[in-house]
Amino acid sequence: MSALIGSLLPYIIAAVAALAAFAGAYLKGKSAGKQGEQAKQLRERQEARDTADEVDNDVGAMPPDAAREALKRWAR
Repeated sequence: MSALIGSLLPYIIAAVAALAAFAGAYLKGKSAGKQGEQAKQLRERQEARDTADEVDNDVGAMPPDAAREALKRWAR
């Protein structure tokens, strides 16, 4: 029995190493995908914030009466 285990041991070690390599590659890819998605969402939030700041600046530069008239179409 020990001779059988001894002859199969290198194959068992190779199989475990292969599984560990595949698991490592999978987790690395998953992590990279997560980081990419987080970066994309951060860019989208920044673009939305830039647009909101631009609108705030445009409205803030108007006289109060003109701002009220321009904003009437957005309020119900």
